[in-house]
Amino acid sequence: METTYLELSEDDGGAHKFYEVTVDGTAVTVRYGRIGAAGQMQSSSFATEAKARAAAAKKIDQKARKGYAAAVPGHRAPRAVTRRQVSSAPSTARATAPVLWRFRTGSAAFGIHVDEDRVWVGNQAGDVYNLGHDGEVLARYRLPDGVKCLVADDFWIYAGCDDGRVYDLSSKLPFAAYEIAPDVDIFWLDIHEGVLNVSDESGGLTVIDHEDEHQWSRRSSGRSGWMVRADEQTVYHGHGGGVTAYAPDGSGQLWHTDTRGGVLFGWQEATSVYAGTDRHVVERLSKATGRVEGVYACDGVVYSCATAPDGRYVFAGDNASSVYCFDASGTRLWKLRTGNGSALSMQYFDERLYLVTTDGSLVCVDTSEAAISAAQRGSLPVAVDVKSAAALPTYDPARSVSALATVSAPPAGGVVVECVQQAGRLRVHVLSEGYEQGWNVQFPREVREAGARYVVDGVHAAVGGFYRVRGEIRRVR
Repeated sequence: METTYLELSEDDGGAHKFYEVTVDGTAVTVRYGRIGAAGQMQSSSFATEAKARAAAAKKIDQKARKGYAAAVPGHRAPRAVTRRQVSSAPSTARATAPVLWRFRTGSAAFGIHVDEDRVWVGNQAGDVYNLGHDGEVLARYRLPDGVKCLVADDFWIYAGCDDGRVYDLSSKLPFAAYEIAPDVDIFWLDIHEGVLNVSDESGGLTVIDHEDEHQWSRRSSGRSGWMVRADEQTVYHGHGGGVTAYAPDGSGQLWHTDTRGGVLFGWQEATSVYAGTDRHVVERLSKATGRVEGVYACDGVVYSCATAPDGRYVFAGDNASSVYCFDASGTRLWKLRTGNGSALSMQYFDERLYLVTTDGSLVCVDTSEAAISAAQRGSLPVAVDVKSAAALPTYDPARSVSALATVSAPPAGGVVVECVQQAGRLRVHVLSEGYEQGWNVQFPREVREAGARYVVDGVHAAVGGFYRVRGEIRRVR
């Protein structure tokens, strides 16, 4: 067995990653990632040992031409991951908003997603919880590092994590779905039709496809890319210099708008994007042209924003723990306090505003006209403090592979897929009838094993000509 270990580390805060190639007979294993991390592995097999050595030599040569050099594992220290530091005025003031319930996660929380069934929250300790709309805690996931954000792409729920990976939380067992380049410090992400868009600390935008392969990247005019939103036509990138729109295939910039201050959060509706800024405003921009269509003035730095469907109401949270509501034209309707820190992310759903805050709380606010009117008269509901069930099971991606169920025969209604070696990489294709046999299946890399078969609850066709797995993954003996 022969192993070659390379590193690329740039002094200016750029790349800090390793690449390791091991040849064992006819097998070639590549391990890569951030220096100091376990990294990601890919294995390939070849017809002869000579072909395996030739393939390994080609991989090493390609990396050497990109600046990688031979190194000794463990001699170079890991580089600290960028953490988003935020400050908030103390939230000791009495709450004036109609808070229905709150759940304290124990650490500052950035990630939130709300759908028809559940509310998701992720915090800087790596905990992700999902709750019912009444506040009942239903499940807990334990990720290896702080959760940057939570996003949904149709049925699928993803968590961006400080370890540089994006985890799929859509089924019982969480799996790593994407691994960001080691030199990219994630600030925010969005996923559309299985394509990952990442904004980062340096103001960069990186796009990665469903096979976890880099597609394109751009460097915008400002740093601190806190916002990225995507739809079928455009990727919208908010940063210290404003909002820049790019074609989804990376072919070019479509427009750029200088906002009133650096962008700290973004939201989108069908025809508009909303940018919350450090100059105390939320700006509504036309998706087609970038023209500013509306301005919503707050009294402090805007940490987060959200809208009711079609922008009927616009909500904002500032750095003094206040929450605002505006009508579509920009008229301020109310400003209230939750008493639970500043909202780092928020989402509106069915007359309720859900916030995750600097003190680690998930807060549910009743925004119905009756509740707000009563609150303005000083009449507030008694907020329920939600407790996490002590016996709640915790799902950890480190144990997902070993916990994968095995079946002797595919159950009725299941879809059978197979992992195959193709062009030096492990791909997954559908075996069941009625599907495109040549399409790839988006599938967890740590589960893939050449020749292995799996059964899943279902697969769904994506616009890019591939399938996405839905439901539980089980291995077929």
